[in-house]
Amino acid sequence: MVKVCAWGRLGVFDHEVRTPADRLMLPAMLNASSIGLAFGMGRSYGDSCLNPQGVLWKMTGLDRFISFDDATGLLHCESGVLLRDIQRLFIPRGWALAVVPGTQLVTVGGAIANDIHGKNHHALGSFGDHVRRLELLRTDGQTIECGHELNTDWFAATVGGMGLTGVIGTAQLQLRRIPGPWLQTETIPYASLDEFFSLSDESEAGWEHTVSWIDCLSKGSHRGLFMRANSVDIGTQPAPVGRSKSMPFTPPVSLVNGLSLKPFNAAYFNLNKRKTGLRTQHYEAFFHPLDNLHHWNRMYGPKGFYQYQSVVPPGVARDATGEMLHAITESGEGSFLAVLKTFGNRRSIGMLGFPEPGATLALDFPNRGDRTLSLFKRLDAIVCEAGGRIYPAKDARMPRAVFESGYPRLPEFLPFRDPGISSAMSRRLMGS
Repeated sequence: MVKVCAWGRLGVFDHEVRTPADRLMLPAMLNASSIGLAFGMGRSYGDSCLNPQGVLWKMTGLDRFISFDDATGLLHCESGVLLRDIQRLFIPRGWALAVVPGTQLVTVGGAIANDIHGKNHHALGSFGDHVRRLELLRTDGQTIECGHELNTDWFAATVGGMGLTGVIGTAQLQLRRIPGPWLQTETIPYASLDEFFSLSDESEAGWEHTVSWIDCLSKGSHRGLFMRANSVDIGTQPAPVGRSKSMPFTPPVSLVNGLSLKPFNAAYFNLNKRKTGLRTQHYEAFFHPLDNLHHWNRMYGPKGFYQYQSVVPPGVARDATGEMLHAITESGEGSFLAVLKTFGNRRSIGMLGFPEPGATLALDFPNRGDRTLSLFKRLDAIVCEAGGRIYPAKDARMPRAVFESGYPRLPEFLPFRDPGISSAMSRRLMGS
C-alpha cells in the first residue's frame, strides 16, 4: 500500500497503486483489479482522485503521442500525456491546446474527466469542446469509442464524469492555430463588483482571455485586478528563462493566516496596479504563474487547505458574488488566491460538467476545521439559492444535497457508471 494525498493535502490515505507501462496492459489490469480509479497528477484538490484502501491506476506512464496531422491540428495521444508537454512541443510549430487550466501539470485524461476550463470560456468553451474522440475502457473488458458524433451519450457522460464511466486510454484533440507563445496583456485595477462586471462584459468581444484577482478582505469595496490577453505575433523571440523554486518543507502552521492575509492582499494589489497598461507576456507566465513554485500547496501547513469554487447564473451573479464576499469577510476567514471571472453563454457538453453561464469565484482557504466548514455552509446556501453549483474537481466536503441540486443531469449520468470504479467523492456524493 502507498500513501497518497490530493492537492489540498487534507489527508493521506493508503492505496494500492498499479502503474501500466503500456496501454495494451490496461484491459487485463482493469479486469484483474478490485474496485479502482484512474489517477493522473493528483491535481484535483479534494477527494475526486482518491480511492482510500482501494486501487489507483496511475496513468502518467501512458504518455505517448500517437499521431499528429500538421494540416488540421488533430492530435492523437495517450491519456497520460501532460498538457505542458503538448504545449511545449506544438506551440513552436504554430499549434496549441484551445483550453488550458491554471496549471499545465495535468494529464489529458484528467482534463477530460474534469472538463477543465480556462480564461477563455466565453470564446472557446471548455476542454471537452475540443476533444474529437476518445477510447473508453471498462472494467468488464468492453472498449467504447465515443465523441461528438459517435456514441454521444457515452461521450457526454465521460466528459466531466470524474473518471467514473471507465478509464480513458487515448484521445483525439483538436489543436488550434496560434502565431506563437506570446500574448499581449493588459491589467486594469477595479474598485467594485460593478466595475468588474462592466470590464468583463466589454472585454468579451475583443479579448480572448479574461480573468481577475479579487481582494476578498477589502471591507467596504471589492477591489481587484482585471487581466485580459490575446495571442500576438512578435516574431522570433527567446522564451524568458525562469528559475523554478520550491516550497522545501511543510511549515508547522499555515503561512496563510490572520497576520499574513491582509498585508499580503494589500501589497499584491498595490504592487500589481503599477503594472497597468499593455505589455507582452509569455503564455506560461500568464496562464500558469504558480507552476514554477513547486509544492506551493505546502504553505498551508500540515492540515492542508480547501478550495471553494462556485458558479452562479448571470442574472444574480452580481448580488450572489457580493453576498459570498461579505460572508467571507464577516467570518474572519480569507484567501489571497481569489479568482473571479465569467463564463460565456454556453454549457458543458458533459452531463456533470461544471461550466455554465455566469460568474465563477474560486478561493483557497486554510483548513481550520469547524470554523472553515461553517463558512462553507453559508456559501453553499448562497450558491444554492442563486441556482448555482460547486466544482467537484476542487471539492472535498460538498453535501450530497448541494451536489444533487447543482447537477440536475445526475440521474441521466448514473446508468453510465462503471461498477468496477469508485472514488472517495463518488461514495460521498453518490453512495458508491
